[in-house]
Amino acid sequence: MDEGQDGSSNAAQSAQDKDGSEGAEPRSARSGFFSRVFGALSPSDEAREAPVQVATPVNGAPQLTVPGMVNLRRMRVEDVAIPKSEIVSVPVDIDKSELVEVFRDSGLTRLPVFEGTLDTPIGLVHLKDFALNHGFNGATGQDSYDLKEQLRPLLYAPPSMPIGVLLQKMQTERIHMALVIDEYGGVDGLLTIEDLIEQVVGEIEDEHDTEETALWSEEKPGCYLVEAKAPLEEFEAEIGLPLHDDQEDEEIDTLGGLVFLLSGHVPTRGEVIQHPAGPEFEVVDADPRRIKRLRVRIPTGLPG
Repeated sequence: MDEGQDGSSNAAQSAQDKDGSEGAEPRSARSGFFSRVFGALSPSDEAREAPVQVATPVNGAPQLTVPGMVNLRRMRVEDVAIPKSEIVSVPVDIDKSELVEVFRDSGLTRLPVFEGTLDTPIGLVHLKDFALNHGFNGATGQDSYDLKEQLRPLLYAPPSMPIGVLLQKMQTERIHMALVIDEYGGVDGLLTIEDLIEQVVGEIEDEHDTEETALWSEEKPGCYLVEAKAPLEEFEAEIGLPLHDDQEDEEIDTLGGLVFLLSGHVPTRGEVIQHPAGPEFEVVDADPRRIKRLRVRIPTGLPG
């Protein structure tokens, strides 16, 4: 029991120390994406008021900035992290075959490892490290198996840390997974470097993601299965019905954004949101942070 409490306290202290580094600047100049990211962490007061689309020219060529960079200062770790209940993690005493099953079933390459409970994390195990020592199915390689010997360090962050600060930490320390630690030293959530970068550049597709499909398909007359990222104006043109007022909210440009505005929260799977004009939106797929897919039903007889 004492060991578990010490582990939680150390994690909480580490999170507090990292939060204090909010104002830190990168020590050396970086090129490309990360130099623009880190440069966005301490902009002038004028830059805080409105995102800049074109930066000062360098060598005669204008440098485009990413509009989502404003999220680096505005969004906090708690806005992005997946909740504790959805974290896939393993105990340090898990046997080799069970660990293989967790990797296979989850499709993840990094797993937090804990001792006793998730509130006492001790590191992470990477699929690559495990496969090098024991093979991808755990049936080859070294006969001895000690998960502690394969652990990599984790980062710890408080919920209030700006995501730009954590992104900088991940890049500097080359640790791409962080646990969110609450004020009592318990684990509150998890996020990866991909989660943070997606807040700047949008969703990242990798080699494990399925091939891009059409943004919507008509299942039957008046019923559409639609990706939440579908451009709102294009879908309005498809159904011949205006769904939002440009003057009311000009920042809404996707169907998912419209549904979020109508509901006032991130709706859960199966939830149905009614549009004032008649259509209804059923959430087919979503996670705690965003809507992914919707079923849109258009009542017959609506004016186009």
